Amino acid sequence: MTAATLSDRARRELLAAAEWIAEDNRIAAEGLIEAVEAAAKRIGDHPQIGRRRPELAKGPYRFLTLTAYPYLIAYAENETPPIIVRIVHGARDLPRVLQDLP
Repeated sequence: MTAATLSDRARRELLAAAEWIAEDNRIAAEGLIEAVEAAAKRIGDHPQIGRRRPELAKGPYRFLTLTAYPYLIAYAENETPPIIVRIVHGARDLPRVLQDLP
């Protein structure tokens, strides 16, 4: 199977996070990008790997937390390949930040 794809918004969020992290630690920023790429492969191979979080979004969305970074990946499992729709820092107000997911 192929890796999950990133929506334009998720790609922008990833690049913004990596740029912010790179101000202090370029290696950590590169690690974040690699961690998201690895997660996209896992999601593509196993679309049901993430948890449903009905308090954050209804519908076909699942959520996967990166283990080495405090970021949450939101993805639509009902697409082939799955689509990563958001990449957000876990310390944010997740219900508010994710309220625009249909």
